[in-house]
Formats: sequence, structure tokens, C-alpha cells
Amino acid sequence: MKTVKTKQRKLLVIYSFLMIIFFVCIFARLLYLMVFQSEYYGKRALEVQERERKIKAPRGKILDRNGKILASNETVCTISVIYSQMTDKEKVIRVLSEEMEIEEEILRKKVYKKSLREKIKSNVPKEVGDRIRTKELPGVKVDEDYKRYYPYGSLASKVLGFTGGDNQGIIGLEVQYDSYLKGNDGKILTPTDSKGIEQEGALERRVEPVAGGNLVTSLDWNIQKYAQQIADYAREAKEANYVTIIVMDVRNGEIYAMANSPEFDLNHPYELPGYNHRKSGKKYQEMLNKMWRNPCINDTYEPGSTFKVVTATAALEENLVNLKSRFFCPGYKIVDDRRIKCHKITGHGSESFLEGTMNSCNPVFIQVGLEVGTKRFYQYFQKLGLMKKTGIDLPGEASTIIHPIKKVGNVELATMSFGQSFQITPLQYLVAASAIVNGGKLVTPHFAVQAKNDKGQLMEQFSYPEKEKVVSKKTSKTVRYMLEQVVAEGTGSKGKVEGFRVGGKTATSQKLPRGSGKYIASYMGFAPANDPKVIAMAIVDEPKGIYYGGQVAAPLIRTLYENILPYLLEEQK
Repeated sequence: MKTVKTKQRKLLVIYSFLMIIFFVCIFARLLYLMVFQSEYYGKRALEVQERERKIKAPRGKILDRNGKILASNETVCTISVIYSQMTDKEKVIRVLSEEMEIEEEILRKKVYKKSLREKIKSNVPKEVGDRIRTKELPGVKVDEDYKRYYPYGSLASKVLGFTGGDNQGIIGLEVQYDSYLKGNDGKILTPTDSKGIEQEGALERRVEPVAGGNLVTSLDWNIQKYAQQIADYAREAKEANYVTIIVMDVRNGEIYAMANSPEFDLNHPYELPGYNHRKSGKKYQEMLNKMWRNPCINDTYEPGSTFKVVTATAALEENLVNLKSRFFCPGYKIVDDRRIKCHKITGHGSESFLEGTMNSCNPVFIQVGLEVGTKRFYQYFQKLGLMKKTGIDLPGEASTIIHPIKKVGNVELATMSFGQSFQITPLQYLVAASAIVNGGKLVTPHFAVQAKNDKGQLMEQFSYPEKEKVVSKKTSKTVRYMLEQVVAEGTGSKGKVEGFRVGGKTATSQKLPRGSGKYIASYMGFAPANDPKVIAMAIVDEPKGIYYGGQVAAPLIRTLYENILPYLLEEQK
């Protein structure tokens, strides 16, 4: 009996001890939740009891090198309705239809939809939103928002790019630097009851948005504007497919202008010329993609005779020629079983290497290219950055199209020596030419210079790779002299600029298929010829009538330089 009672007392003690531990654990858990986790669960409770409305952050501006605004924002409104709070839905339909010019039947479907919050329309002009707000319609919300605005319409459209409906970048610099430009959205938190209805008279909480950073670019509004005007005029005058002009600082790769004709309206990027309204479908999207393409970087071409600059550089670097080396041009050059013509059918006769360059003589450069040889020729492609993308800070850069070295015979090498049988982008060529004339520094072409916050404080100073000594200073000086003579007395004479020393090279590239009668006229020019600071290039695709680069493209850069050199070189002193 005593043993049984002892056991019972022991069990009671154990049960009591376990109960005490249980209640201590419960108390500790409550203490932890109510004291140490109170802030967390308070926020969770508010999330359940509050309706959230997003406040878009103003997107950062895009500026030119002098602070001129190229991309900004304008205030717009987003109109939405809350089903449970509308007291007169038909009145809401009637007023919104009248103010926003939306069919009542379309509105009726949205107004009668039993959702917590139904968006009616975004990007509504602010004046319209203000009018709707004054109507004091219960359940109708008017929130201020931002829409991207481009003050110069189509200027540099294929460089700047544009944004989508939620202000995210789509193409161009807008998408490349989206992480700097987009900012952080804010929100409005409105207390609601258990049914999700906003509590009358309750105070809203507001989390302020953080504005995006401003992007300072190397673009110069004045130079871009002149380049655009010249490109538009040339395309119309020559009835060309397109015209592109690039202007770059030869010393560091900063791009002052990249003009394409035609451009497109950045404020209406989904509207195609010739269409009265926005359409949809695969074909329409393909047409939009074509309109948005930037031929300077997205498309490749055969550079033609401008590429003779590269061939000359390779031969001079390898000590295979000098300015006085003699050649003979009978109007053609036979390579293996192929007869390759010179642009002067009757031939140039006896000429020096300098004269052959001034005459842009194919037979001279064929002979020089064959002496350089395939292996060394490809090495200079590599050295001058022509076997890879330039690294420009724009999306969608195309790659070089070139024969594998094992498949290059004498005929292929001969045609490559004067810029045929391979394709590069215009910008790839301009970067290679810059390295040749600037003393041998291979630069990375770019637009972004700095990112600053809305208070003007520096967020990031952008830097880009450079490679020194890809060409010797001696060869660079010799090529500069040769190209100055091309402009002074050779095929580039229409590129002369009164009062300035200019070097340059022309090209007239026959498009594939050969014999189609379609050409690309181009010209590269730099100044001052003795100490280059700026380099520019013009390409005219399929000009009608006269199609020679020296007569079609060289005058475009001459006109550009006449306008910008006094301003640009004075600024750089």
C-alpha cells in the first residue's frame, strides 16, 4: 500500500513538473511573439488590414555632355476603381467615358468586375486626371504617375531607346542603364476593414519613392542635331535606304553623335510611318523591330576601300612597303584564275604606294595584301579589334562575319585587302581606324560618362578598357600623312574643310550579289590630320544616281566638319 502511494506521489510530481515546463514554454513563446516579434507581426497585421497602391519613382534623366536634357518625365495619372466603394456605378461609367473617350461598354465590364481594385487606364494626361478628381466619385482613384518624355522627338532615337508601360527600358541606353535610371517605387497604404473596404477618415501611410539616377552621356546635342540634319538631307536627296553618321573622340572613344536616317518618334515608338493607328501581329512587330534597329552597331557591311587603311597599316608595320615603293596598275590584277578590276578600267600605270593610296587603286592593295599574307593579315584584324565586338554600351551589337583562316586562299585574301569578302559593323571599322591614326591606342566606344543621383551627387564614374601600342607611333604618323594627301589631292578631295587639316578615306562598296548595281558609299575623315581629336564616318546605303563614296559621302562629313570643328576644337583647347 505504501509502495502504491509513493508511486502516485512521484507521478504527481512528474506531472506537475511537466505542466510547469509546458506553461513556462507557452509564456516564453507569448513573450517572444508579443515583445521581441511585435514589430514584425504588427507589420504583417497592417499588410492584411491595408490596401497598397504603388507610387512610381520618377525615372532618371538622360543628359548630353553639356547638361541638356535628352530624356525626362511628364506627370500623368492612373485611373482605377474599387468595386465595393462605388455608390453609383452607372455615373462612374458615364463620367469616365466622357473624360477619357472610352466606350461605355468597355468601361462597364471593368466597373462591374468584383475585384479589390481594377485599373481603368494608365498614362492619362494630368489635366484629365485632375478633372476626374474634382468630380468626387466614390470608389474612383486617381493616382499621379510618370511617363517618359523625349523633348526632341526622334533625335538620337536609336541610341537613347525608349521605355515600356511600366517605365522599364526597352532598347538603347534606356535598357542598358535601366538599373541606374529606374529608381525605387513608393506606395500608399490605406486602412481597410475585414471586407477590404477602405475605412472612412482613416489616415493613409505613404512610403516615398526614390528617384532614379541621371545618366550623363558623351552625346553633344549640337553635333547630333547637325549630323541628323545632314543624314536626313542626304537620304532624301539620294533616295537612299538609310544614311548613318558617327562622330567620335578619336582619343578616348566618347561618341559625340550617332545619327541614323530614318529615325523614329521616341514619344510614339509603336507607331509606324504610313499607319494611322497602332496595329498588332507578328508582321507589324517585325516592322517595328526593323524601324528600331541601329545600323551603326546592329548590322554588318563590306567596308570596301576605307579598309585599305588597315591593309596599308599592316604592310607598313611589317616593313613590306614605304611611301615610295613602286607598283604598276594596268587596270586589273590577275590572282590565280581570277581577273580583279581596278575602279579605273584603263589603269593608273606606274605609281608609288602613296599615289596608289591617293588613287584608291585595287591592284596596288591586292599586291600589298598578298605580300602581307593571310596569317599576318588576320593578326592585324585581331590587333585592331576587328575579330570581336567593340564593347559599346548599347545592346544588340553584331559580330564580324569572316572566313575561317584555313579557307582563305589567294583570291579571298586579294579581295579582303580592299575591303570585300568579309563584313563588320560601321563602328568596328571606326574604332580600328581610330587606333591607326591616334598613335596606336585601341579604345572602347561609349556613351555613358557618369551617373548622378537627383541631388547631383556622383553615383558612378564609368570607365572603359583601352589597349596601347596596337600600332607603332611611326606607322600611325605615316598613315595620317597618307590620308591627309588623299583629301588634299586624291579621291577624298570633296572632304576638304577650309582652315583645317583633314585626313580621310573613301569607299564605294558593291553590295551582294555582285553586279546587282547596288552600292554603299562611305567616307571616314579625322581632324586635325597632324594631331587627331575627332573622327567621323558617313555611310549612304544604295544611293540613286552617282554612288561613289568620294562624291556622295565625303561632302557629308565636310559639311558636318564645317559646322562643328570650330566649336569642337575651340571647346577642347
